Amino acid sequence: MAEPLKIALAGLGTVGLGVIRLIEANRALIERRAGRPITITVVSARDRSRNRGVDLSPYAWEDDMVILGERGDVDVVVEMVGGSDGPALALARTTIEAGKALVTANKAMIAHHGLELAGKAEEHKVALKFEAAVAGGIPVIKGLREGAAANAIERVYGILNGTCNYILTVMEDSGRDFADVLSETQALGYAETDPTFDVEGIDAAHKLSILAAIAFGTRLDFAGVAASGITRLRAADIAQADALGYVIRLIGMAEAGDDGLFQRVQPHLVPMDHPLAHVDGATNAVVAEGNFSGRLLFQGAGAGDGPTASAVVADIIDIARSMMRGAEVDNAFSVPVGELEAKPPAPTGHRLSRAYLRFMVKDRPGVLAEIAAALRDAGVSIESLIQKGRAGDAGEVMVALVTHEGPESAVSEAVRLLEGSESLSEPPLVLHILEN
Repeated sequence: MAEPLKIALAGLGTVGLGVIRLIEANRALIERRAGRPITITVVSARDRSRNRGVDLSPYAWEDDMVILGERGDVDVVVEMVGGSDGPALALARTTIEAGKALVTANKAMIAHHGLELAGKAEEHKVALKFEAAVAGGIPVIKGLREGAAANAIERVYGILNGTCNYILTVMEDSGRDFADVLSETQALGYAETDPTFDVEGIDAAHKLSILAAIAFGTRLDFAGVAASGITRLRAADIAQADALGYVIRLIGMAEAGDDGLFQRVQPHLVPMDHPLAHVDGATNAVVAEGNFSGRLLFQGAGAGDGPTASAVVADIIDIARSMMRGAEVDNAFSVPVGELEAKPPAPTGHRLSRAYLRFMVKDRPGVLAEIAAALRDAGVSIESLIQKGRAGDAGEVMVALVTHEGPESAVSEAVRLLEGSESLSEPPLVLHILEN
């Protein structure tokens, strides 16, 4: 029997403990599939005294997690600490520079420092794997790197944040507004005390930048992701979308073209007959469109101890198999870092789409004419328009409309023309419509 693959585990939160439980529960199966035993030898976390409901006595303890990568009884370090910088990044650098493989679920660190870490991994000929960093237990990175490797990916998009999708689903089912549902979601433990990363689209933007780099062979560009979240959505928007034959989902979308790399996270109106319209609750789903494969859909649990631990351990098994074969280490982003193409952010004004525009206005004569004039002057054609009052807010009226297909620059110009209007009680909300 081959020598065990020795694992150091940094971070004993929900997912870290899930990794321990999974390895213990499926030990024999994992050993058969990896070709050798996989053994956790040492763990590290912030608080050694905390009762985590898991017996940690079989493992050595390291107070300074950065030292894990330098220990002689460690082959692979699993980083589950989180955060783009700080101890997680220090551990990642130390591990790779010491010639050890690194497995991480840390999308923020990969989005911000993935190119640096991948370059170090190539230099030291060690594996850097991060399947669990995007969409939890869904093997979307492996699917793009391996299953769709023969395809030119034309577009990748999807629902990348389970918290937002859960909130939107509850808003659909209950007719309640965002703030009310968010509070309940936090009370249930489905959202963080500070939910900014989730509800403002930052978490989804981290994941989208990673997917884009793998799908298109481009350099990571998190700063180039235009991100907006779901905080401005009202129950009335959900209801209006339903009346028009849509649901609202937070969609991350990326395309690479001659004009640059397009990356955007934004709520979209999704047609009822689109596969993403039926992804509800905390589920994630990613669509990749290949030039020969056509549309590929990856769907499943995007978070949680079981699904995320599954992705982490799958990466460990991959490393064990490669070591057993004496195979060369795969590049983290499918191709060497030096071959990833640098693309500037793509301009968006020429993109053709239909859009949903929502205005909260004062109920007085001439308001509709003012909006219509701005749209006319910007060259925006209206497909449908609905005006309705809103109970409890005397004098405030919601005006919602859907545009015909046209350049995004025209809608932006219409919004600009309405800036500072005394008729509007808040800035217009613009959501693009996801076409089939």
